[in-house]
Amino acid sequence: MCHDLVDALTPLQQELGFVVEVVDVDAFPALEELWSEKVPVVLAGDTELCHYFLDEAAVRAHFQRIG
Repeated sequence: MCHDLVDALTPLQQELGFVVEVVDVDAFPALEELWSEKVPVVLAGDTELCHYFLDEAAVRAHFQRIG
């Protein structure tokens, strides 16, 4: 599921110019405690944009707010 979400983000990444950093949540106990039930999760800093599946509208809205 994580790879599917990264693949779905790729066209938006190319269009909007953001960087995707993949983090293994299981490797960090604090992150696992916060996000294990929502993996895969898309964050912009500390803000959750979506989890499980890509919410393209939420990602676009985030970058429109900061752009």
